[in-house]
Amino acid sequence: MRPRFEVADALRAHWEPIDWSEGLNTWQKRTLKALKTSRTLALGGHIDRCDACGHLELSYNSCRNRHCPKCQGHEREKWIEARETGLLPVKYFHVVFTLPDKLNGLCMSHPKELYDLLFATAWDVINTFSHDPKLPGARTGMFAILHTWGQNLSLHPHLHCVLPAGGLTREGKWKHSRGEGKFQFPVKAMSKVFRARYVEGVRLLAREKKWTVDKTMMESLFDTPWVVFAKQPFFSTQQVVEYLGRYTHKIAISNHQIKSITENVVSFEWKDYRHGERKGIMSLTPQEFIRRFSLHILPKRFVRIRHYGILSSTSKGDCLQKASKSLGVKSDPSLSEHPCHETMEQTTLATALRVCPCCKKAAMKRILEFDRRGPPSSILSCLTRQTKRLDTLPLLSR
Repeated sequence: MRPRFEVADALRAHWEPIDWSEGLNTWQKRTLKALKTSRTLALGGHIDRCDACGHLELSYNSCRNRHCPKCQGHEREKWIEARETGLLPVKYFHVVFTLPDKLNGLCMSHPKELYDLLFATAWDVINTFSHDPKLPGARTGMFAILHTWGQNLSLHPHLHCVLPAGGLTREGKWKHSRGEGKFQFPVKAMSKVFRARYVEGVRLLAREKKWTVDKTMMESLFDTPWVVFAKQPFFSTQQVVEYLGRYTHKIAISNHQIKSITENVVSFEWKDYRHGERKGIMSLTPQEFIRRFSLHILPKRFVRIRHYGILSSTSKGDCLQKASKSLGVKSDPSLSEHPCHETMEQTTLATALRVCPCCKKAAMKRILEFDRRGPPSSILSCLTRQTKRLDTLPLLSR
């Protein structure tokens, strides 16, 4: 069901202040502009027709930006499908590494460096504990997904990590994790190691990049424990897939969360986890809403989903085949292929075979593509007669 309000509505209604804002960098403005024009006449579109009943369907092109609430569904499904072929029949653990809010200032000033360091440190900690003879004592792997937001759209950088319960020994045999509970590694020990290594990494970056860093703030990072949270483990590959569907291509806020947009207020639904996950409505000025949303626009070409160890692209094919053989399951030869590869022919075929939403029998086929000038008047007349009322068509002005 199409949401009543969208992030793009707030952007279109308040674009002039964004365009002149000095608080947003060029990349953030370019991203917001892409979201503003996504699936509107500004990007052109196409017309599809059913072979059987002649039903016509007008669609506008997507911006395909990873921050757009309307453009993530297809990419998410492709990514999930690729991951399904690379899951072993073992338990999987879910660990979350969170940065304290004292580092928010540095994260806003140097997002790429601080987020890269978060990925590297989290894997360093996981890899160190996995090789401990008292724990699995084997080579493991993980995939990690960066989220930078809290429920109220504030900056809250944290890393969701999923790792198998065990690893490969030097002999190529699968060794199961010794832990039977919901923790693969001791969480309190991981928290201390994570804090020490990350703070040291920030200090090294500050010296190398010649950043001005508040020494008192850096010392205060050791005043409180850092959060390394172990969630309930996944006991089946289906649970892992369901998790992937929720988290991999999630963005800071979905259009369905937005409840109203007025000249002075944007209201959206959020969960207050500090008080028992109570749902509430948060209201912000449009400028503040856009500012908070912009905090979560990642740097250009930044990779927010990464794979490590036996799940990395360079090791996955060989390691998972060895693990499958050791576990007594049939390996998939496609594991050695690029996980997100999709040919142009496959994409075209999928488009051509889309079933007509009217008769639900024949396939919809593309008959026309148009630019920002819009479709020919003859096509618009056909669409108008088909839908009886012009206001049931997608707005060409949007």
